[in-house]
Amino acid sequence: MRCPFCSFQDTKVIDSRLVAEGDQVRRRRECIECGERFTTFEGAELVMPRLIKKDGSRQPFDDQKLKAGILRAVEKRPVSVEDVEKAILKIQSKIRALGEREIESDVVGEMVMGALNQLDQVAYVRFASVYRRFQDVSDFSNEIEKLKSKN
Repeated sequence: MRCPFCSFQDTKVIDSRLVAEGDQVRRRRECIECGERFTTFEGAELVMPRLIKKDGSRQPFDDQKLKAGILRAVEKRPVSVEDVEKAILKIQSKIRALGEREIESDVVGEMVMGALNQLDQVAYVRFASVYRRFQDVSDFSNEIEKLKSKN
């Protein structure tokens, strides 16, 4: 690891700890040349599968798009940022666990709806209205009736 202060090519690790629920390693390092200390974070770089859209086109998985969709659904709802982050990590884990190189975008959409249903039912209905392209009020009421019958 190159020192960010003097650019010397060699540093030593002083301390290592697991962070982010064991998904990352935090390392305290010291430069052998200048003696400055700094922190690095290491994590596994896992490749997400490509998404097959409804029109048949393929595109890379975009975790920012996933996050934006969930945040839009939970906007002005009593859902914490930590809960949203946990839901996103859980969805990403489920996607990786499928072990596929490509997956249908519908699979991801259903995973998001499941996560939102657990987080906040209003957010779930908001997302469902866009995802399932509700046409009128009866579509909303049908979805709400399904939620009521499950509880």
